[in-house]
Amino acid sequence: MIRNSLATARFGRLPTIFSQKPVALGSLRCNASGVKPSTYQTRRTLTSIRSLSSTPASSSNRSPNTSYLEATHTPSLETACDETKELLALGERYLLPVYARPPFVMSHGEGSWVWDLEGRKYLDFCAGIAVNALGHGDEGMAEVLRTQAPKLLHSSNVYHNPWAPRLAELLVELTRREGGLGWPTGSLAPPSGTSNQECGPGELSADTAAPPASAKVFFSNSGTEANEGALKIARKLAKERFPAQAETKTRIVCFQNAFHGRTMGALSVTPNSKYQAPFRPLIPGVKVGRVNDVDEVGMVVDEDVCAVIVEPIQGEGGVNAARQEWLRELRKRCDEVGATLIFDEVQCGLYRTGSLWAHSTFPVDCHPDIVTMAKPLAGGYPIGAVLMRDSVAQTMTPGTHGTTFGGSPLACALGHHVLSRVSARPFVSHITDISTYLLSRLERLSGWFPDLLEPSVRGRGLILGLGFKNGEDAGKVVGLARERGLLVLTAGKDAVRLVPSLNVGKEEVDFAVDVLESCLSLVARK
Repeated sequence: MIRNSLATARFGRLPTIFSQKPVALGSLRCNASGVKPSTYQTRRTLTSIRSLSSTPASSSNRSPNTSYLEATHTPSLETACDETKELLALGERYLLPVYARPPFVMSHGEGSWVWDLEGRKYLDFCAGIAVNALGHGDEGMAEVLRTQAPKLLHSSNVYHNPWAPRLAELLVELTRREGGLGWPTGSLAPPSGTSNQECGPGELSADTAAPPASAKVFFSNSGTEANEGALKIARKLAKERFPAQAETKTRIVCFQNAFHGRTMGALSVTPNSKYQAPFRPLIPGVKVGRVNDVDEVGMVVDEDVCAVIVEPIQGEGGVNAARQEWLRELRKRCDEVGATLIFDEVQCGLYRTGSLWAHSTFPVDCHPDIVTMAKPLAGGYPIGAVLMRDSVAQTMTPGTHGTTFGGSPLACALGHHVLSRVSARPFVSHITDISTYLLSRLERLSGWFPDLLEPSVRGRGLILGLGFKNGEDAGKVVGLARERGLLVLTAGKDAVRLVPSLNVGKEEVDFAVDVLESCLSLVARK
């Protein structure tokens, strides 16, 4: 049976949404003591943001906001405090130099905001690269850590632990309820004896009998590990189903601009020379297709293909969304040749688009055999997972795959807590409302800056991208925004990516877009 959520079962009734919003934006600075600024308070609410229908002054302007033309956040070694200088020097001496980072050190965070050691305050629209679903400093997550850590941190997969099966159950039953992996939306009736407005889709009463499972979960530590596992499973399944082709049905299809990870197998299906060139030769037998090219599908997915891996919305590659008709053709062709269809939803899954999976609302003839996930699943604690149909899972037996740390009691307890909260009805309504509001503000930008921006905003929900006509301008805007207290990311060669925490508030959205408007104004002048 589906158990009550972690919040209810272990810690009493915790609020569904910890929306840590500023009472007023105020100064973008505070002291560096680590004490939470007095202008903030934690607002706990179960109410979705229906007030977004009112238009704030900032979004009703008939011209771009120019309040942030001057840089206010310009860290440098010359002005850094002693602790920052010491930590940067230690990093340069002892850390592998594979990251290009600005010269400041993050100290602490609350909600959608972070502070550095000098006390500069930044609005975080990166969310740890789409990881921090509940923002920074979340009290509910801290309580899970406080309660679970003294009990059992790690036991390995030699033994059962209490939280891996509970989180696996929640993932499968939410997918049954909300759609995905072959289940249409609403496959499972709402929980009896509960209010749809006050519980998440996974919360059934204790006396509700569970339907027979028809999907299985494997837990890993990251998204790249989840993708490696999915590719291994697809290879093994093909050998079992087509023994006469065991030596030839091994090819894998991926697509241009994809990013599936940096381990050797995942890197081999990430067709970007920037990532691949230093490490060639890679795994052989990989074919590269074009996203949304329906006519090409029959040629690229041939009889020798055992797996097709695709992101329904590419994150790192540019926030490019796959069209339903193309995914339908992929599904059809995979069925014809006996290939396993894998959706990498590491960045776009787990409610970032406003639904459980980016493909949840699609017709079932667009659905995959396997879904991989990671980033927001435990809200910042390392975890990944592979969700697969039973017809795929049956090929895996003891010893065919494994992990030392994957599915640990602490990671799964946090994952269960985070997923229980973000799947609650008011939280999902919040994502829908706030993403609609953010999109409405972003859609105005191309009208003001037609020489800089593509006409349409890319993506869906809270994974959105601004496409630039000159790719160099995307990097310029990211740098200018950081100098004004806003953290955003690039995506691909020509986009700025916005992936804030899922509980981001309206005030934060207004500040973020106001800063972007000022940055675009500066770029347009040059």
